[in-house]
Amino acid sequence: MFAAYVTITVFASVLNGSAAVVYLIGHEFPKAQADMKGLPRSWVPVLGMLLAAGSLGLLGGFAVPMLGTLAAAGLVLYFIGALLAHLRVGSRKLANWAGFFATAVAALAVNLGYHWS
Repeated sequence: MFAAYVTITVFASVLNGSAAVVYLIGHEFPKAQADMKGLPRSWVPVLGMLLAAGSLGLLGGFAVPMLGTLAAAGLVLYFIGALLAHLRVGSRKLANWAGFFATAVAALAVNLGYHWS
């Protein structure tokens, strides 16, 4: 179980950390996504910071297990919000969302399984 916990947690952290960087450097993709979903562009850096916090929280969970659990749960909630934003505007392009969401759910599951079972 430890190997799965470490592998999935590190993968989820890298995935969300790379997304956070894209959001925080001002890349056009997140801006276009915000426009498509009818969100203000001023939210893009905030969303990037939330992704960065989740990514760092997952890694911090190796030292403080509750931090990792809360970070994983926060990422799951973040991506539920992203789904709602997609559905609100009728977007059915959910392949990227599904990958990120599945990774966040997997991180939460292994975190709960490893630390709290």
